[in-house]
Amino acid sequence: MGQQPADVLRFDRVELRRWRVDDIETLDRVITESRDHLLPWMPFAATHDRKQGERFLAHAEEQWASGQEYHYAITSGGVVVGSCGLHRRIGPGGLDVGYWLHHAWTGKGLATMAAAALVQAGRELPGIDRVEIHHDEANSASGAVARRLGFTEVERVRVPEGPEAPGETGVHVRWRLRT
Repeated sequence: MGQQPADVLRFDRVELRRWRVDDIETLDRVITESRDHLLPWMPFAATHDRKQGERFLAHAEEQWASGQEYHYAITSGGVVVGSCGLHRRIGPGGLDVGYWLHHAWTGKGLATMAAAALVQAGRELPGIDRVEIHHDEANSASGAVARRLGFTEVERVRVPEGPEAPGETGVHVRWRLRT
């Protein structure tokens, strides 16, 4: 059992590799090409530019070093198709799984495979007793990923500040999987 997950994770048809600061061209392209697809669910998509991408990659490196977040590029067949990560933002013993895909790569099971790789890696970290997926109730695709992986819906909570992105209702669904 390591203190951090591996830099590269594999599951079925996806390989997750740690984002690095020199990945800015790839990250910028994937977000820019998918802006319309991401806008309903990802607040960052509305303001994305190269500088924001550079800040994200620098933040990802800092968070990896601190052990707070582990950000990965999702690849399939050697092509970057999205992004995902494990986040220590739900309290002691817990990890939150996040993910998004380039619009051309949705509907192929890749988000489920990426989330499965993250769950597997999370189980190997010391002190982790649960992994969660959080999403807005209108984002049924994220709910489907959680269901396919055996997560249990544990609550729906109205977010006091309301929706963060245009496609959201402001009600967050929380799914949990015990490790």
